[in-house]
Amino acid sequence: MVGVGAGGRVSVAARVCMVDASGSILLDTFVRPLEPVTDLRTAVSGVREEHLSQAPALAQVRPVVASLLQNRLLVGHALRNDLEALGLSHPRKRTRDTTAYPPFLDGAKGRARPLKALAQEELGLEIQTGEHSPVEDARAALYLYLKHRRSWEAWVRGKALPGGVVAPQKLLSWEELAKKDAMADL
Repeated sequence: MVGVGAGGRVSVAARVCMVDASGSILLDTFVRPLEPVTDLRTAVSGVREEHLSQAPALAQVRPVVASLLQNRLLVGHALRNDLEALGLSHPRKRTRDTTAYPPFLDGAKGRARPLKALAQEELGLEIQTGEHSPVEDARAALYLYLKHRRSWEAWVRGKALPGGVVAPQKLLSWEELAKKDAMADL
């Protein structure tokens, strides 16, 4: 997200990334905001002026994202923010948000925990150590879901969370994924 308006306080989408169930990139594109960008937030967003100058407009990217989401499960972290920034909605029954899954919440306060902390504690992954990579974030959220899929789906169906630990399926390493899609920043 980058900032628009006075002081760059309003967040808008500047890059859209989607991965499939194996972590392979389906879509990774910068998006040119409708309003003039007043704060690139490069230190955390990774977005630079040259990324946006030739980027497609949000109106061009939105239907592509909507098509990719059609009849699919959407997994992510703080998805409400992303969907709002894209001007899209997605059925709640097909949404798995790491900020809403009870075992991922701060037990004492019931608040959502940062994706960075969840990735470290649950997966042993260090993410968000430099400029923002939505590919890295998308994969981390996906891996969190895959690790807890059985208990998460039981919770979605209204059944009690099982007490047992669910063994994670074999997941590709960051390095294997980087080789697969030629992403140099992972």
